[in-house]
Amino acid sequence: MRVLLVTTPQSTIFYPMVPLAWALRTAGHDVRVASYPNFADTVTQAGLTAVPVGRRRDLERPLPGQTPELVELARAGLYPPWDVAEHPERAQWNRMLEGYFDTVQQGCKVENFPMIAGLVEFARQWQPDLVLWEPFAYAGSVAAAAIGAAHGRVLFGVDVFGVARERFLELREQQPEGERVDPLREWLEGYGRKYGFEFSEDLVTGQFTVDPVPDSLGVRADELEYVPMRYVPYGGRSVVPRWLRERPGRPRVAVTLGVTATGQRAYASHMRKMLEGVAELGVDVVATVPEAEQEKVGPVPDNVRMVSYVPLADLAATCDAVVNHAGPGTFLTMAAHGVPQLTLPWEFDEPLLARRAGGQGGSLVLHPTQADGDTVREAVDRLLDEPVFGERAAVLAAEVGSLPSPNQVAEQLESRVSGGVV
Repeated sequence: MRVLLVTTPQSTIFYPMVPLAWALRTAGHDVRVASYPNFADTVTQAGLTAVPVGRRRDLERPLPGQTPELVELARAGLYPPWDVAEHPERAQWNRMLEGYFDTVQQGCKVENFPMIAGLVEFARQWQPDLVLWEPFAYAGSVAAAAIGAAHGRVLFGVDVFGVARERFLELREQQPEGERVDPLREWLEGYGRKYGFEFSEDLVTGQFTVDPVPDSLGVRADELEYVPMRYVPYGGRSVVPRWLRERPGRPRVAVTLGVTATGQRAYASHMRKMLEGVAELGVDVVATVPEAEQEKVGPVPDNVRMVSYVPLADLAATCDAVVNHAGPGTFLTMAAHGVPQLTLPWEFDEPLLARRAGGQGGSLVLHPTQADGDTVREAVDRLLDEPVFGERAAVLAAEVGSLPSPNQVAEQLESRVSGGVV
């Protein structure tokens, strides 16, 4: 079986796809990963074969149309139309319609347009049997439809996309026939006319959805088919340092806020106050701080180790608690190891994931604006001192571990394609 994975050029979105790609490859399938040309190194570092499509662009700069206002909106949590996944009361027709219009114009078009022509050309030449794409990579569903291949989404976090789409379609059906506008459908229909296929909803949400988020944390659309998959951590090239090969003689607390937090103006002072607060507990503290920011953070207590990068799965295995931003990759890595977590959610689906995790009982939540040395120290002290957090974190780890492995999911996908069950 030939399998084509399609991703926008963001490592935090691509990395959750990698273990499934490995599983498909080791099962004997031919696997390719298509994305922007200057994302090819990230793909090949994962041991996978890259297919560069489209044109090079500066991956550190926003795309045209992605204004500073839009970036800040994303950092404030979910925005329309996807915020209805967290706030169902916001499901209002005009609000969701405007949200879809902005998303298509400022996101879908600018992110996918550079890839689509080259991707369809490659798909027609290579003829994959299965196309797997992440929720922002509509180029994948377009290419699959252009050649009649089976296709499905691979989620990197909570499925706010599917939930929002389902609610939007419900509201659309309630509108007068002449007012049933759908910006996302209209955009995709244009490619259907160009490449010879009819629009269907699977262009938006896939024929199935591979979901690494366990039931206790996830949100799902009622009408979509989900394929659960155990989250297997992968974070790029890494080396386990000698100091990380065994647990310290005292409790260890990790502090890792992800790449988004480093873009905040107050990152350095914010991080320093948190590190000083946690260090007062007399624990071993490991903080992941980009090298360029470490000098700005300044001197830290002797029981704090600052590193620019460390394999999160190996760090998690030695930790008794962690402070993080509730990025799905970081959160699920720690959850898989049963580590109680203090989350400081900020961007996109992080607040939703953090809230659901807090309800599960193995973590606490603080809004980043409320996080300082005192509040973080008090919360971490609770995680270490109150047994219930460790007990509930262990329950979540068992739930993560009970999901089908990427190898088992690879077998399911092979059966689906060979049996025509898509």
